[in-house]
Amino acid sequence: MQKKISFFLALMAVIATAVAVWYVQRPVKPRQATWDDVLAEARSGGYRIISTEELAGRYSKNASDLLLIDTRQEWEYRTGHIKGALNFPMAPTWWARWRKTGDLKAFLGPDKGLALIFY
Repeated sequence: MQKKISFFLALMAVIATAVAVWYVQRPVKPRQATWDDVLAEARSGGYRIISTEELAGRYSKNASDLLLIDTRQEWEYRTGHIKGALNFPMAPTWWARWRKTGDLKAFLGPDKGLALIFY
């Protein structure tokens, strides 16, 4: 009887391990962010959404008054960017944004409370 119980417990441990390994290693398709997700995140972060036309208007009036942050990877930034934009590379995932929040605040400085997102 003791051998049957030991065999059963060992079998259950092997099955549990196999299920855990499968669960951790299974392919997961990341959910694509929608425009509503972008708007919700902007509102929760205290950002204001502006159009590219509004940005172009502000840029043409006085580009030196704008602080433009390009969050694309460095190689993307080097291929072309808006004149005067600063590069702060950040992966487009919530984990990367969460990890770099403090770095971005230090990069922007204490007086840069409002950032502009354009579409």
